Amino acid sequence: MKIKHILFAILSLVSIEMKAQQDPIVSQYMFNGLLLNPAYAGSHPYFSTSLLHRSQWVGWEGAPRTQVFSFQGPLPDRKSGAGFLLANDHLGVTNRTDAFLNYSYHIRFNENTALSLGLKGGLSFYQADFTKLIYWDPNDEIYSRGKIQNVLPQFGTGAYFYSPKFYAGISVPSILSYDPREVFSIGDNVSALPRLRRHYFLTAGYAMEISPWLVAKPSLTLRYVKSGPPQADFNLNFFINRLLWVGASYRTGDAVVGILEFQASRKLRFGYAYDYTLSDITKFSNGSHELMISYDFGYDIMKMKTPRYF
Repeated sequence: MKIKHILFAILSLVSIEMKAQQDPIVSQYMFNGLLLNPAYAGSHPYFSTSLLHRSQWVGWEGAPRTQVFSFQGPLPDRKSGAGFLLANDHLGVTNRTDAFLNYSYHIRFNENTALSLGLKGGLSFYQADFTKLIYWDPNDEIYSRGKIQNVLPQFGTGAYFYSPKFYAGISVPSILSYDPREVFSIGDNVSALPRLRRHYFLTAGYAMEISPWLVAKPSLTLRYVKSGPPQADFNLNFFINRLLWVGASYRTGDAVVGILEFQASRKLRFGYAYDYTLSDITKFSNGSHELMISYDFGYDIMKMKTPRYF
């Protein structure tokens, strides 16, 4: 086994104690707010579904691979929304699968502007296969247990203010903590992999119509997790001729991202993102690739005079 594979496997296990982001990171979240905030559900008068695949640090054996499926839209009363989120994140010898239901209630100020309050709840399934590791101490309590798994309940909340050209949100996708050093922790079971810490997100974005054929959409995302440095994403995307999104992001201390989204029709959209890593990891990988396909459907979508900006 290559030395870099051994090191990566070890890092993937001890990262639960490192100052690092635990939740999977994707680069095209600004085109699907449900990935970060349950209050996003039902913020458009039609249903949306999307499928995303991310291969991170390509060329590095054991690197993260993430798949996300989402479905969300308004309920018949038009005052609330619902959504479903299924995500799988594979890292080294560990695998995490999340299944969440989302609900939101919309307080409307006028026909197009509202404040949405959201809740999410579900389960996280964790697995770790230590038999795939090479370790030096055969008597180590952690690594000698073979395969372990655990199922952890989770719930989160968020608020999302939106209008046709502006949005801002705040969310805590996982309120429960499985780290005994935090309040509201519900256990210190060593098989609870990993010791989940709370993540906080703050998002905002604005669509500026520069001309009839060009729209600029700057946006910002702030992430915070206890024991880790805050992280910010600065994004700028351009919507050209209501057909093509072209943009870039800078993720502090991590990567520069190029984004391309093709609006094939009012309902169908394809997306691609490439992350160029700024850390020393770039010496061992060829960056990260992300593919997304989204489809919007419903009675009202063809009535909309302007395309969807977020």
